[in-house]
Amino acid sequence: MNQPRTADELIAQVAGDLRDRGERMTAARRCVLTALATTPGHLSAEDIHNRMGGEVPASSVYRALETLSRLGVVQHIHLGHGATAYHLHDGEGAHLHVECRTCGAVLDLPAGLLDPVVEQLDTVGFTLEPAHTALSGRCADCR
Repeated sequence: MNQPRTADELIAQVAGDLRDRGERMTAARRCVLTALATTPGHLSAEDIHNRMGGEVPASSVYRALETLSRLGVVQHIHLGHGATAYHLHDGEGAHLHVECRTCGAVLDLPAGLLDPVVEQLDTVGFTLEPAHTALSGRCADCR
């Protein structure tokens, strides 16, 4: 198991990864990473922008999130009613999420939990990508 990294360590690591790919560590990317590294949970782009206190335009936040997601640094998930949430990629691969439709809690699940479903759907020619959407239901507290 990897040791948790500080926000500064994470930003330095990502900056190196970006340079290796011919990308830059822009101010917006640095701010987005700092917001994600210092805030637990799954944040919307608006949450991230608000944490920056107007330091970076909202359009730059969205562009930074898109790039960091494409590069595998940030994982995005689609929550109920079209909302998208982001969190830092843990380095272990994309994992699954569930969202409580009563209280809105978002919980992380192991990546392989739905492997039997993925395999079954593959037999009918459908490729499921379960890490991009949270399953909806009710958490233990709300049941």
